Amino acid sequence: MTMKKTKKEGGPDSLAKHVDQALSRYFEDLNDQDPVDLYAMVIREVERPVLERAMARAEGNQSRASKILGINRNTLRKKLLDHGIS
Repeated sequence: MTMKKTKKEGGPDSLAKHVDQALSRYFEDLNDQDPVDLYAMVIREVERPVLERAMARAEGNQSRASKILGINRNTLRKKLLDHGIS
């Protein structure tokens, strides 16, 4: 199996850059209020689309999706249940 090359980490189109921009907008929208439990919120918001994309890529096969994600299949199953993804 050949791996597709990905963009360099930290580049202008990197995921980290997009997350940084989204967080900047989020903080601006808070108007000087401090967020609560920011880390958990970000992880939860990002985790769902990651799980959905991996499951779609694996055509619903949890074993394959767990390999794509690099996590144990039981962990994947728990996360899918937590997010209400079937």
